[in-house]
Amino acid sequence: MTVPQLVVHRDKELMAQAAAARLITRIVDSQAARGHASVVLTGGRNGNGLLAALAAAPARDAVDWARLDLWWGDERFLPEGDPERNVTQAREALLDSVPLDPARVHAMPASDGVYGGDADAAAAGYAAELAAAAGPEDHGPVPAFDVLMLGVGPDTHVASLFPELPAVRETERTVVGVHGAPKPPPTRVSLTLPAIRAAREVWLLAAGEDKAEAATIALSGAGEIQAPAAGAYGRSRTLWLLDAAAASQLPRALYPPASP
Repeated sequence: MTVPQLVVHRDKELMAQAAAARLITRIVDSQAARGHASVVLTGGRNGNGLLAALAAAPARDAVDWARLDLWWGDERFLPEGDPERNVTQAREALLDSVPLDPARVHAMPASDGVYGGDADAAAAGYAAELAAAAGPEDHGPVPAFDVLMLGVGPDTHVASLFPELPAVRETERTVVGVHGAPKPPPTRVSLTLPAIRAAREVWLLAAGEDKAEAATIALSGAGEIQAPAAGAYGRSRTLWLLDAAAASQLPRALYPPASP
């Protein structure tokens, strides 16, 4: 388990811009080192805000988009093209404006896709796709993602792992169907904590006063069953990116006064 590092920005706009710049640098470094990079995207207002900031960043052209693999941490199990699906929102915010290789954009299955309305079968299919992409150097059933991003919910959920529900207790499977989620839609597909922890770096994004309590709970020693965000960490780095509002209840000892 890596010790979380915190960076606190003045507001959510600056947080999104700084996170986008940080992500560009991480992708470029990975591509220079290994010829390719892999990133796991997150939805929600903070994930989409980061993608929009990346789309507007002049430095985005430093990325070789054709050598980037994109995955998702979770998805709403809705029909293809539904405006509530994370992949639909990501396409609008960034993906449609950059020259990605379609074969390297790994969207989670839709409810009207090859698995029909069976979220558990869709999860198993995505797990198989992850396993097929994992190489011997990854030492497991998922690729060692360069960066895996997660939004933090007001209840401390990450991806579609909600407090106390079965998905957050999963220790074997890498992807699961989620049923009865406490926020709509109730049916989802999500990476599990073991898959999340395969990433080299895990970045948790939280902005707004409604995330302040969740950030404090997750960073104050809570258990992962009660606070899933506490169980999300990377192999080499765990980075919390917050705005001042989301950090407002944290003890100042947890982050340096010089945070921008």
